Amino acid sequence: MTSRSAKPESAAPANASRRAERAPSSRATEVASAVRRQIQDGVLPPGEWLREPRICAEFGVGRAIARSALRILADDGLVRIEENRGAFVAATTAQEVFDLYELRAGLYGVAARFACASTPEVFMVDTLKLADLLFEDTESGKVSPEDLVRQSEAIFSRLASFASLDTQRMIEEVRRKTRWHYSYIGLAEGSGPPIDHWRALRAGLAARDPAMAAEAARAIVHHTQNEVMRLMISRGVGLRKLPPPVEARPAQKRRSAS
Repeated sequence: MTSRSAKPESAAPANASRRAERAPSSRATEVASAVRRQIQDGVLPPGEWLREPRICAEFGVGRAIARSALRILADDGLVRIEENRGAFVAATTAQEVFDLYELRAGLYGVAARFACASTPEVFMVDTLKLADLLFEDTESGKVSPEDLVRQSEAIFSRLASFASLDTQRMIEEVRRKTRWHYSYIGLAEGSGPPIDHWRALRAGLAARDPAMAAEAARAIVHHTQNEVMRLMISRGVGLRKLPPPVEARPAQKRRSAS
């Protein structure tokens, strides 16, 4: 005689299997990260058709993983998926990039404030050493703008590690959506990293002054925001095209009543 309790036991693996299929695999996340970098570096321009066979061939994956990777990018706003047409690189507007940097400025200010209040002394000393290294590399002129941005992000990552989990998740999400190549080129063609603001941040962290550190952290991101906006506007990137003006129709003369 078969026991009824066998049904839930057999159903449990099936449910777990379906949940695993819905969740993005680690391989899909890796593919999404690689394609995201190609988009952010300008290798894949806005409007580029992201054909699944090309992704499968380039990364050696099946269509299921390619589709999952594209859905991850669509969630980040970097790709738009159109029914019966496929996936295309999204055209990020200057306003969207501006808003992302505004969010980063606020979140980095929160991270700096938390760091002043919560980090152990040894951790803070190591963070200040990283800031000093950033100053040296910037002044030497031998380090690329991309590496300088990565150094600065590594410092902010350390500060954010003592923020709330919600703040850390939001920072990571905004980072994913930020188009980094604009930061790199903007800093290379502009005035470079805002060393004065970085020195103010270092002073605020060393003094454990939350207000000073938070203000300096926001100023650092706002500097990059200004450089990015200048670059995008000068190149006509991300600007919304205004619709053509509608020609006014000539007023029709009313017929006089006979």
